[in-house]
Amino acid sequence: MSWLSPQDWQAVTLSLKVAGVATACSLPLGVAVAYALARGRFVGHGLLNGIVHLPLILPPVVTGYLLLMGFAPNGVIGAALARIGIRLAFDWKGAALAAGVMAFPLMVRAIRLAIEAVDPKLEAAASTLGASRFWVFVSVTLPLIVPGIIAGAITAFAKAMGEFGATITFVSNIPGQTQTLPLAIYSALQVPGGESSAVKLVVISITLALGALLVSEVLAKRVAARIAGRDA
Repeated sequence: MSWLSPQDWQAVTLSLKVAGVATACSLPLGVAVAYALARGRFVGHGLLNGIVHLPLILPPVVTGYLLLMGFAPNGVIGAALARIGIRLAFDWKGAALAAGVMAFPLMVRAIRLAIEAVDPKLEAAASTLGASRFWVFVSVTLPLIVPGIIAGAITAFAKAMGEFGATITFVSNIPGQTQTLPLAIYSALQVPGGESSAVKLVVISITLALGALLVSEVLAKRVAARIAGRDA
């Protein structure tokens, strides 16, 4: 007999899919925003910083409602996407968007701290040799912040795996379509006798979260050691 029901396994696999897509799609933007916040000096710097961290302050339900207003089929962005055949509301892709938005601040913070730890004199030295700002980032900054990028990505993945409030508000709780692991736990607790199923899902959720954090630590340390050995 299977330890989990087919519906529970669907929730687990969908959560992995949603968290993976959310992390992969938001990572390039996360690196760019983190670099702008760490090195940029421009009008609106504080506003950008506030917008990035807003999902950490707002109730997740509010974030989900704002996403629903903007990306519903009759919303400003949702209507434009619907014309080209893309639907986010009440779809797993919308769950990935909600998870990505909620995890984005944690990703940006980890990468920003890594960038700020890089000695600006190294970047300045590369610039004096004629390298463009982009090439300085690619050849000097990026290799040094790889541990931070890994940590930010995996922390964001773990956060996306556990996202609940914004997801259920934006895409509802549809088994097999938008029901991720946290939503499956919630549903199990609403059914008499569903506690045993909920406990199993909680164990899986904790295991995946701890596993992601452990992998993050191991990878970051290995990359950092490799970089230190190369620079020695």
